[in-house]
Amino acid sequence: MIVFPNAKINIGLHVVSKRPDGYHNLETVFYPVQLFDALEMAETGITGISFSGLPVEGPPNENLVMKAYQILKEDFGLPPVQFHLHKNIPVGAGLGGGSSDAAFTLKMLNNYFKLQVSSESLKKYAARLGADCPFFIENKPAFAEGIGDRLSIINIDLSEFQMVVLKPEVSVSTAGAYKNVVPAIPSFKLQNLPVVPVEQWKDMVKNDFEKSVFLRFPEIKRWKEKLVEMGAVYASMSGSGSAVFGIFRHLPTDFSNKIPESILLIR
Repeated sequence: MIVFPNAKINIGLHVVSKRPDGYHNLETVFYPVQLFDALEMAETGITGISFSGLPVEGPPNENLVMKAYQILKEDFGLPPVQFHLHKNIPVGAGLGGGSSDAAFTLKMLNNYFKLQVSSESLKKYAARLGADCPFFIENKPAFAEGIGDRLSIINIDLSEFQMVVLKPEVSVSTAGAYKNVVPAIPSFKLQNLPVVPVEQWKDMVKNDFEKSVFLRFPEIKRWKEKLVEMGAVYASMSGSGSAVFGIFRHLPTDFSNKIPESILLIR
């Protein structure tokens, strides 16, 4: 069985407050984009995972795919399976690739073994694996609160626009990004995003990580500015970086010739 976990972007990201447990309360909009990993599973009599594509850090047994398998195995006694993950979504980019892999693993196991676990229960399992993992269970545009795990569907459709996602040659540590951000109450409520024309987002919709991340990695700022120069009606860093995205009414005909090395997605 094979599935194709997709990436997400953050449209706006407000770090609202520091929590007593050391985490941060945030507000953001998760939006799925058509940049995919490929995850294959087969019953082979032995449990493990292999990789291809982009480098995957850490011990194989610590990969989120394996952790997702283990938490369902504990409750449902799953048989041994072998995974193969072809990695296309880069790590350290703010695109949620690892979280997506984990959530798609839960959904794949649920379907393949006919576990009949509800979407709400799958979200609870996903929350044990990472704050933004539950989003990928339903995989629809959502307003996220708390640590990113409290979700409500939001009516945003960017299908009439063209989307570009770029990945600079640097990676940003999520922990480091949070360390340097200053929590604040936002002036614009992201719940109101659907009623604001996309062309007006640039004046209202902010990513609180950009200020500190751009100071440390000015090349990320330059990529965002480049997207605006080329006609993006809205551009932003996604999550804590380092990927940036631009939303265009119409792409310049020579776009890919100007920045070919860093393009992850044009659609």
